[in-house]
Amino acid sequence: MTDDLHLVPLPRLMVEPIVRAALLEDLGRAGDITTDAIVPASLTMNAVITARQDGVISGIDAAVLAFGLIDPAVVVTVVRGDGATVAPGDVVIRLSGPARAIITAERVALNLLCRLSGVATATAGLVTAARPHGRASIVCTRKTTPGLRALEKHAVRAGGGSNHRFGLDDAVLIKDNHVAVAGGIVPAITRARAHVGHLVKIECEVDTLAQLEEALSVGADAVLLDNMNPDQLREAVRMIDGRAISEASGRITRETVGAVAASGVDLISCGWITHSAPIIDLGLDDA
Repeated sequence: MTDDLHLVPLPRLMVEPIVRAALLEDLGRAGDITTDAIVPASLTMNAVITARQDGVISGIDAAVLAFGLIDPAVVVTVVRGDGATVAPGDVVIRLSGPARAIITAERVALNLLCRLSGVATATAGLVTAARPHGRASIVCTRKTTPGLRALEKHAVRAGGGSNHRFGLDDAVLIKDNHVAVAGGIVPAITRARAHVGHLVKIECEVDTLAQLEEALSVGADAVLLDNMNPDQLREAVRMIDGRAISEASGRITRETVGAVAASGVDLISCGWITHSAPIIDLGLDDA
């Protein structure tokens, strides 16, 4: 779905702790007692991971690491990398080496690869549905699986989307509860501006056009237009007139994203592409 030249891989230092934790969870205190009992230590095998349905691949680095951390003697050949589209029967990874290691690492590798490819595929579906109607980018949210945020946000990029903030520390996003505590949008933005450095962007969530006007009056860098219908979004874009980045959010689906994109917003954020995307069916078979 995306150009591999523009998909920067995650650093190994970021991916490896996630994969190690998943392997430790699976291996427990005694390792793979089933495989160790049945598969001779000297046995080697060839295997392939193939797609069993259409989709977009993500999670290759995590899958490769899963095999390598169990046994560096496993030779892993990536046939289709992150961002590649696949159809049923397409080979994604080829494996050769110690049979014990390949069988032991299989489930962790597939869990990560299937999950992250599901996120990439869900994102690609929204990107494809939105593209004919406007210039809006599809962005993710912080509604990610605990511990997998970096991998899931990478998967969004593999699917042709873009990332919102990674955490609470890299941008200000003033939500309705912040506004309620502060006593209004103007004091909330004013306090945030006084607290953060000049390089930190400030975005404010608004539910109405009146709130939008307030946010614009005190120089919000971006406005999150929450649960507005297409007519309201078009009017909001007209009011903003390039003074801030416009982001639409709320109940975005493949069926509704076209109308939202046609309103002229800059960004469309969607939580379900990370928190509820179905996995893509990939399987490991003896070759």
